[in-house]
Amino acid sequence: MSSDLDPRHHRPWRRIDRRPSRKIRVGTVEVGGDAPITVQSMTNTLTHDAAATIAQVRALEEAGADIVRVSCPDEESTQAFKQIVRAAKVPLVADIHFHYKRAIEAAQAGAACLRINPGNIGSAPRVREVVQAARDHGCSIRIGVNAGSLERELLERYGEPCPEAMVESALSHARILQDLDFHEFKISVKASDPFLTVAAYQQLADAIDCPLHLGVTEAGALRNGTVKSAIGLGSLLWAGIGDTIRVSLAADPVEEVKVGFDILKSLGLRHRGVNIIACPSCARQGFNVIETVAALEDRLAHISTPLSLSIIGCVVNGPGEALMTDLGFTGGGKGSGMVYVAGKPDHKLDNAQMVDHIVGLVEERAAALAETAK
Repeated sequence: MSSDLDPRHHRPWRRIDRRPSRKIRVGTVEVGGDAPITVQSMTNTLTHDAAATIAQVRALEEAGADIVRVSCPDEESTQAFKQIVRAAKVPLVADIHFHYKRAIEAAQAGAACLRINPGNIGSAPRVREVVQAARDHGCSIRIGVNAGSLERELLERYGEPCPEAMVESALSHARILQDLDFHEFKISVKASDPFLTVAAYQQLADAIDCPLHLGVTEAGALRNGTVKSAIGLGSLLWAGIGDTIRVSLAADPVEEVKVGFDILKSLGLRHRGVNIIACPSCARQGFNVIETVAALEDRLAHISTPLSLSIIGCVVNGPGEALMTDLGFTGGGKGSGMVYVAGKPDHKLDNAQMVDHIVGLVEERAAALAETAK
């Protein structure tokens, strides 16, 4: 669902033509083709602590995650995974490293997708066993290539992680799946360097038609990692490359979901929640913009219906920004400002009442749009 007033849907120069790809399923969620670009995150609890992991999965679901990945490093984790799957509302991906038997156990436990790293999962026969388990239990597979864990032979031949080595690794393992007539797979080629990440995905996008899972791996803490991810993922998405994304942050996984949606919202590719357009504030402001926006972000976090809201401190840009948003408030003088509805000035409002009043307007508008969409 998207706001019918959002001008992004009426501006041809904002159009992004997505790369054609095959469509696969991760449980109930479609990935690739004409399906919406999905947002993923990953739990960081100990998986064998089922209660803690379920609680985090639920927090990620509430934040809007379409798919959640859960690490399965040992047999105790795959045993708990079955309980976690039963409690989850979104499809779960089992993250597998080193031990191929964990992949088989996760498939049996109800994983919607198996994420395997070809550099450390083992020999081709072991990969074949994993593929058979996926086929038997209706799982898709993500071939996950990371610059930090490439096969030794490739590193010796290329000298260092590079786009060519990453793509060669991905395609060689894709061929194993294709030779086994298994085509329900997506691929990622991640690096912590955004330049290397973008170059690898660009080459891979030209070489195969499967869906691509995007990410700048180990991007860093919240601020730095957000910037890195926005540069890397944003460049690819703007070029039409990418079908599902995960923002990798050394932070609360819920923040990964928020940042993922913010990246997609900025490109007009997904619309979820309230998109607040706000000025940075200056001496012209008729009210405290920074405090107001912080309060509105907190009070409107529960809204999932796509809406746009402009909060501008003065009349220099305020009316123009309000023209392009569902709702808006522009500071005036003498302790009051103008409320805009559907791009038009609607009524004056005292600054002291602004936050409560705007929250009420947004909630009413969101409820009306949700009802219309039924």
